[in-house]
Amino acid sequence: MRKLQYSATALALAALAPFAQSAEPVAFDWFSYRGNDAVFDTPPHAGQFQNPILAGFYPDPSSCRVGDDFYATTSSFAFYPGLPIFHSTDLVNWKQIGHALDRPSQLTGTEGLRSSQAIFAPTIRHHDGVFYLITTSVYGINNFYVTATDPAGPWSDPIPLPWIDGIDPSLFFDEDGRVWLTHNGPPPNNDSLYEGHRAVWLWEIDLETNQPIGEGKIIINGGVDLSQKPVWIEAPHIFKKDDWYYLTCAEGGTSIQHSQVVFRTKSLDEEWVPWDNNPILTQRDLPADRENPIIAAGHADFLELENGDWWATFLAIRPYEGGFYNTGREVYMLPIEWTEDGWPMILEQGKEIPWQLERPDLPLSQEPVPPTTGNFAWRDDFDAPELGYEWMYLRTPQDNWLELKDGQLQITPKNVGLSELKNPSWISRRQQHSTYQAATQFEAPVQGTSAGVAAFIREDYNFYCGIRKTDKGYEAFLEKSEESAPRLVATHKLENLEAGDQVILRIEGEKERISFYLETPDGEILTVARDEDATILTTTRAWSFIGAMMGPYARLESGE
Repeated sequence: MRKLQYSATALALAALAPFAQSAEPVAFDWFSYRGNDAVFDTPPHAGQFQNPILAGFYPDPSSCRVGDDFYATTSSFAFYPGLPIFHSTDLVNWKQIGHALDRPSQLTGTEGLRSSQAIFAPTIRHHDGVFYLITTSVYGINNFYVTATDPAGPWSDPIPLPWIDGIDPSLFFDEDGRVWLTHNGPPPNNDSLYEGHRAVWLWEIDLETNQPIGEGKIIINGGVDLSQKPVWIEAPHIFKKDDWYYLTCAEGGTSIQHSQVVFRTKSLDEEWVPWDNNPILTQRDLPADRENPIIAAGHADFLELENGDWWATFLAIRPYEGGFYNTGREVYMLPIEWTEDGWPMILEQGKEIPWQLERPDLPLSQEPVPPTTGNFAWRDDFDAPELGYEWMYLRTPQDNWLELKDGQLQITPKNVGLSELKNPSWISRRQQHSTYQAATQFEAPVQGTSAGVAAFIREDYNFYCGIRKTDKGYEAFLEKSEESAPRLVATHKLENLEAGDQVILRIEGEKERISFYLETPDGEILTVARDEDATILTTTRAWSFIGAMMGPYARLESGE
């Protein structure tokens, strides 16, 4: 497997105060993942591409074009490194080239925050040789932006914008040199007429001083039609085409009522007029029982190609039976059609988002990239000097408890549980399929330590399957949190196991069911737990802005 690296993270972590080495490290030899969703069984034909373009927990996408290159980013919430950066030349094959927030000093204050707090919807833009990435650290430093001349990094330290009251900021660079900032904010006089009543604000900003020029103003109150009580007008992006300024926003919230709407004006000083045919993208008007549904579409960003074609990247969700989804909000793409009177339509109401469609009129990239959609197999042998970009920490690490050494991932366990609002000794990658298998090989830990794999969507909704040594010998176990603190749901004695022996832990997910198996050094396969309820790893059950995450975990056992 080709490894991608973020050496800035390793260098920054090495500078942190060293973690107390009283605990014995646990060595993981490899971690594998294989997706097997039926909807991906038939690959796209030549000239087509597969939706989603980024599968799994990649919400709130933003994208921009610079010459022949395209760049995209998504929300990362309380995970570190934050704000993944992707590059493509054909809008179909996307390669992650870094993270914008890959130094602990850039993403402070995550201790005490829940997994769905911290870094919300970003916007990436390019102007005069500089990339700007603006976002919000909810319950952190609030709104800020970072800059880079190379999107692969390094990116600057955060530049705070404390005068913004709201989320989802976006920058617009006008042709006359003026810079404008839009965001979701409070309604007039901060007086909500109903739940979800928000507004879109517009400011002119001086990027030399990072201060507003004059006063901000509300340009959209509530949404397209205030009399209909529209909710959660968000993710406002301004762009210009011909003689019109366009404003496109998400409306309806991020669940099944999600949609995309558009407004336009001839001048930023004049009123914004909504299109009569809004929304320009939604799936809320389709039958809930349709086969292989894609739902909750919205939060779009627009791209203009060199040839004049337009495309939209946006988020959507693909649930399985019962409306459950473990994969979170993902990135999809559709072409934009322009009407004769100059309005953009992403998808006419009543039409389903296609799983496969004709790809953009661009030369197909020949560069091999790690798969981001469809059914694929992936494995990390931990033989590179740095972690691959697939891996993330929960909250910014404050100590150096992880090391890649001698072809192994070595985790020095901490006494931090998944229910705590701290940085546990756990790294994770995204669940990108409803049906999947994941496995890892690791050594049996010494007494006082447990090790295995955690599957997680929220502090009080997760699984931890592993092994540990008690006074009575080794045992395999499964802990489960379901709107509660962890509780033990299964234990099995492991005869003849000794510290340092290699075991393989395998997870099999089949939509709403998840099973855990352990292979001992002598080849015996033990069922730790079968057909547990995997819907606890869904947003449907555990309200969350993220998707399910899983990966190697080691923990000091309390009382040892």
